[in-house]
Amino acid sequence: MIAIVTGANSGMGRATVAALADKGYEVIMLCRDKKRGQEAFDELKASSSNRNIHLMLGDLGNYSSIRAFVEEFKTNYKTLDLLVNNAGFISLDRQFTDEGVERQFGVNHLGHFLLTNLLLPLMPEGSRIVVVASGAHKSGKIHFDDINLNKGFNVVKAYGQSKLANVLFTREMAKRLKDKKITVNCCHPGAVATNMGVSRDTGFGKTITGLLKPFFQTPEEGAGTAIFLATDPSVKDITGEYFYKCKIAPSSKRSKDMDLAKRLYDLSKEMTHLE
Repeated sequence: MIAIVTGANSGMGRATVAALADKGYEVIMLCRDKKRGQEAFDELKASSSNRNIHLMLGDLGNYSSIRAFVEEFKTNYKTLDLLVNNAGFISLDRQFTDEGVERQFGVNHLGHFLLTNLLLPLMPEGSRIVVVASGAHKSGKIHFDDINLNKGFNVVKAYGQSKLANVLFTREMAKRLKDKKITVNCCHPGAVATNMGVSRDTGFGKTITGLLKPFFQTPEEGAGTAIFLATDPSVKDITGEYFYKCKIAPSSKRSKDMDLAKRLYDLSKEMTHLE
């Protein structure tokens, strides 16, 4: 069984790689940064040499990089059984992808949208797609008239938009893939102590994260629902749902609006130049 985990070098992504490899999956770690990816790979292998894992590079904020990753993957593998869209980005200031898209929407949604669609031809019946969303989707709104949030950017607005997009994408893909018997589900991991909100350049956020750590779940605990959706036999026929603590959970009214989901899909297709 072949699996890809995005954002695999730290936090929940790394915990997901370890859990899947220990369950017998051959896992591809999709990482943006070569150095951090290699360090995580080496540590994961050192703690259990039996793990069948591989490091591959790709930047979810760059469409050319995503396409290059998929082409490289296709040269090495003929099938993909599991895709875990785990990578997440959050920032207090307004940043952009290489294509000029607000970075939280660009990485958290559009990058995974393009990656998933390009990999679909390799996914056989019974494959699973797991999207790590967030309870933050409940405050989210898709700003179709201002997707880059030029008017009044703030982190809550940006992150909420990207996470609502994750849930709407899950619903729309589940609908599109139902006949192919490929399941698509998303989950809220809960409050998890990771480095996602820490600036890689300045280290800003590290002290706050350290202080809050005792009140947060570990990355292993946070990854639990994603791993459940990826592997548990009880959910093999369930699709298009939002989970929390390994159970179907309530999601926002907007996240269930299939007209909204279709509109977002069409916009995403246009923005990523997906044929």
